[in-house]
Amino acid sequence: MLKIKKAIISVSDKSGIEEFTRGLSKIGVELISTGGTKKAIEQAGIEVTAVAEYTKAPEMLDGRVKTLHPKIHAAILAKRDNAAHLKQLEAAGISLIDMVVVNLYPFERTVAKPDVSLDDAVENIDIGGPAMLRAAAKNYKAVAVLSSPTQYEHILDELKANDGCLSEATLARLAVETFKKTSNYDTQIYNYLENNILSEADGSPAKGRDFSFVSDLNFNVKKIQDLRYGENPHQRAAFYRDDKMSHPSICAARQLHGKELSFNNILDLNAAIEIIKDFDKPMACVLKHNNPCGAAVADNLASAYKMALNCDLMSAYGGIVGLNQVVDEETAALVRESRFIECVVACGYTENALGILKNKKNIRILDIPELNLRGLDIDLKKVNGGLLLQEKDLLRIEPQDLKVVTKRKPTKQEIESLMFAWRICKYVKSNAIVLAKDTKTVGIGAGQMSRIDSVIIAIRKAGKLTKDAVMASDAFFPMKDSVEYAHKANIKAIIQPGGSIRDAEVIKEANDRGIAMVFTGIRHFKH
Repeated sequence: MLKIKKAIISVSDKSGIEEFTRGLSKIGVELISTGGTKKAIEQAGIEVTAVAEYTKAPEMLDGRVKTLHPKIHAAILAKRDNAAHLKQLEAAGISLIDMVVVNLYPFERTVAKPDVSLDDAVENIDIGGPAMLRAAAKNYKAVAVLSSPTQYEHILDELKANDGCLSEATLARLAVETFKKTSNYDTQIYNYLENNILSEADGSPAKGRDFSFVSDLNFNVKKIQDLRYGENPHQRAAFYRDDKMSHPSICAARQLHGKELSFNNILDLNAAIEIIKDFDKPMACVLKHNNPCGAAVADNLASAYKMALNCDLMSAYGGIVGLNQVVDEETAALVRESRFIECVVACGYTENALGILKNKKNIRILDIPELNLRGLDIDLKKVNGGLLLQEKDLLRIEPQDLKVVTKRKPTKQEIESLMFAWRICKYVKSNAIVLAKDTKTVGIGAGQMSRIDSVIIAIRKAGKLTKDAVMASDAFFPMKDSVEYAHKANIKAIIQPGGSIRDAEVIKEANDRGIAMVFTGIRHFKH
């Protein structure tokens, strides 16, 4: 057990510090402190010694140098079982420090401000704090190190229960938590500076907050919650959030009703949010297994939902609903009347609409406000032993970007439908085929190893609704057979990237069948 006799305290976040230092003082711990922390402790009527008085050295350089002194660090780092160390301290008139209480300058909160300057960011890089934390954590068997206000209550309770002493297990735990804290802090600084300072080596301009592939990736994620299980009940799982990402996402959503989300719910909700973010007009989508089974844009949300649901009623059972507007009573009533729906995520709900939805059995309701916000979008995919990193597929094309490659040009109405189908295609697992009429899907074929199989599935799901529909393909047609099937289903127009060695054969087949075809020049693989 370690007896705590002297503590140095220097905190940016002063929450709980009055209660904690009062508790330390009552059990006879001598307190040393700096600047604003010392003032807060004194105002609470607690006796405290200034660091400058203890070291006999004034604070310097506008507070940049306060605790960087041998009387501080030698008192922390000295090995208590090393006679030579203790003799050196005695000769220098240095007494031991048994506890370090430090939390760091709010660097992450500072750089999150939209108008933060590089100078402001740099001034919020703590130097003395991490130095004391690391010194104390290194010498954890002899020094207790507290790096967060959340630790105060437990530590004070243990000190009171053990005559001012802490156990070896507690000291070890505090040290590990400290190194985690300083590691995350350094990662935040690295990530910011990597993208915001000039390169001394080549004079290249600062990258700002644009997407970039840095040489080393560092992540600072925090656990939101443990999950009941993963994709399957025998797999353990947890949900983590990257606090640096501020754009609308499943991590920013608020759950308003229903039982705990599952691992698979979170994956599907993420996919739903990505789709509804891509549309400004009232839009609804219904998802299963990360694929839309129906999507539609309409003049109002209720109509959009009805059309999205009716695209594939069978697949919609147990699905996830995404809505990009505030949900009104009419839309809520339609969702309530639908067969089993797992979750709804939307950009808010009227009070009455929320009440209607809460009456639906076993539904989870989530709110994601400010959907119009756009942030830095990157896509990470885990592989065994590593990560793949890419920009998200956010590229949009407009009608003027299309290249008509057939004799028959698509009509204005067909163009609108083709553009809608093309945008939805981006969110369907490859090989992806989307059939649409106006701005609603009528059939979707997803994730097949052969493109023609996706075509067959989409046509089968659409049934009689294929007549005068349009088709979107996320990648080129390797053979003309997809066009043959489209003709048999009375599909009138096709949008695809082009680029196949058999493009000429595919175009000829479209011409022979009277089908309009346009090329985009880009593809939308989603593996």
